[in-house]
Amino acid sequence: MDVFADAHPKLSPAQAVVEANRCTFCYDAPCMEACPTDIDVPGFIRGIATGNMAGAALKILEENIFGGACARVCPTEILCERACVWTEAPIAIGALQRVATDWQMARGMPFVRAAATGKRVAVVGAGPAGLSCAHGLARLGHEVVVYDNAAKPGGLNEYGIAAYKMADDFAAREVEFVLSIGGVRLELNAVTELDTLCAAYDAVFLGLGQAAVNALGVPGEDLPGVRHAVDFIAELRQSAPAGVAVPRRVVVIGGGNTAIDAATQAKLLGAEDVTILYRRGAEQMSATADEQEWAKRHGVAIKFFQAPVAVETVDGALYVVTGTQRFAADLVLKAVGQKFAGREGVAVEGGRIVVDASYATSRAGVFAGGDCVAGQDLTVRAVRDGKLAARAMHRFLEAM
Repeated sequence: MDVFADAHPKLSPAQAVVEANRCTFCYDAPCMEACPTDIDVPGFIRGIATGNMAGAALKILEENIFGGACARVCPTEILCERACVWTEAPIAIGALQRVATDWQMARGMPFVRAAATGKRVAVVGAGPAGLSCAHGLARLGHEVVVYDNAAKPGGLNEYGIAAYKMADDFAAREVEFVLSIGGVRLELNAVTELDTLCAAYDAVFLGLGQAAVNALGVPGEDLPGVRHAVDFIAELRQSAPAGVAVPRRVVVIGGGNTAIDAATQAKLLGAEDVTILYRRGAEQMSATADEQEWAKRHGVAIKFFQAPVAVETVDGALYVVTGTQRFAADLVLKAVGQKFAGREGVAVEGGRIVVDASYATSRAGVFAGGDCVAGQDLTVRAVRDGKLAARAMHRFLEAM
């Protein structure tokens, strides 16, 4: 079995038409209200139902240029599909969105760049927020340079999502598609300084994400055999299956999607015993019920109300100690959240950059969005922030 294969293969054209024709095309559709990027869901589904794939794709990509990624990774079960009026069997909105966006990606960028404005913008961060912003600005005619300290663009889509959710090289191909609008240059392995960028560009967008990871705060968390789950997932994303090995017993600490992704991927890669330890109950996990069920269906055990108090070694064996039990492990993966790494020169509150309704920071000409600002840490939300920030920055640049 290819453990890096797509977990949810796309619908065939015939299946897509059948599924699309289940939609009642609601007026004031609740599914559209539930979409953070305001996609006209009934409109694009009608396009699929009537054979107008180009129209369907345009309705998606006009609002969400990363519609392909979001079709694969969005928690639709708590967003558009949960809002569907077919409560017993919601329309497969995510799967239909994938069909339309994949169709368009195979045919190229449907949008044309506006005439050059002569304005130059720096974007820091080549993840969904930064690239969504860059695309929006470039489409409006501005010249954009995107800086990222990684070797590849894509952010979490490239490095932070389980391989079975975004299989093969899709993340890279989608970035190529997004940037095919023109007017965007990538600077990778780059270290930036905000004062320098502000002096060189007419505006700056910060799509920094949350690059730092939280510590467990318990003795022994730095022992050999203990590592961060995000690093484990990034390694898997960049490795061929034949080159990845996991030990027999894996313990993952955390309750979010990163914990689920790391644990499930470890199990699929051959670990015999994979356990997630979470300090509270199932209802408090940030991973959805569907995500939890996905992990359990693949043989991952989830232990609730197990808060680690220490990691220790006894006679060379590694253990995670909770208030009530000791769990033996050959590998311990910490998935207790990420945090904003900090940025001098803009106001920060509660560990996030402070922005107003137009995504402007406390520094004139500097905007921000995505996981580095307050809000739900979802790919679709980051894309929305980048899109709306680009529009706000366009107004700012026009007024200069």
